[in-house]
Amino acid sequence: MSKTTPTLQAQPREKLGTRYTKRLRASGKMPAILYGHGSQPMALQLDAKQTLQSLQQGAHVLNIALEGGTTETCLVKELQFGWLGDNVIHVDLARVNLDELVTVKVRLNYFGQPESSKRPGAVLTHDVTELEVSCKVRDIPEEIRIDLTNMKGDLLTVGEYKLPAGITAVTDSHSAYARVIIVQEELAAEATAPTGVAEPEVLTAKKDKEGAEGAAPAKEDKKA
Repeated sequence: MSKTTPTLQAQPREKLGTRYTKRLRASGKMPAILYGHGSQPMALQLDAKQTLQSLQQGAHVLNIALEGGTTETCLVKELQFGWLGDNVIHVDLARVNLDELVTVKVRLNYFGQPESSKRPGAVLTHDVTELEVSCKVRDIPEEIRIDLTNMKGDLLTVGEYKLPAGITAVTDSHSAYARVIIVQEELAAEATAPTGVAEPEVLTAKKDKEGAEGAAPAKEDKKA
C-alpha cells in the first residue's frame, strides 16, 4: 500500500436521486456511499477532483474524514462509470481495518524484454492489465511490477511469477501474464508465380467449306 493514504473530506448527502446527483457532479462533487462493519450505509459527497486524482494514482484505501471529526479507513469497493465508460460518477466505500484480509484488483506494470521476443517475427503481448489478489489492507500495492527479463519460453503464467510477500493471486494460476507469438509473413504472390507470362490462346472462327478449300473464283465481267 502507498506509504501515505490519501485523506478526503466528506459531507453527508441530504438529497438522493438522479436529478440531485447530476447537480452535485456539476458543482464539482462526487457522490459516494459508505457501508460495512454493521453500520448503516451513509450517502456522502466528496471533492471530485481530489477523489479522481487519488484513484488515478492507484489508491485502493482512503481515509474518509467525515463532517463532525470522525475519520474512517475505507476500501474502494466499486466504481460506477458514465455511459461512455470513461468517467467515474460514483464511488462505493467499505469500512475496513488495516489487518483485514480483502480481495482487490491491482493494475500491472510490465517491464523488461524476454530473449524469446528478440527472434525474427516475434511479437510480445500482454494478456492482462490487472490482477485480482488477496492480502491485508495494509499490504495492498498501488501496482504490481512484472519483470519479463527472465521469462522462459514463450509464455509466462500467473502461477510461475512470484508475487511480493503477503500477496496471493486469486486469478487462475494458468492465466497468462504475457506471451510471445511468431507472426508468419505471407509470401508475395510474385514470389511463387511463374516468371514468364503465357500468351493467351486465340480462338478463330470455324472456316466455311469454301474458305477451307480456297476462295471461289471471281465472276467474269459480261461484255456489253
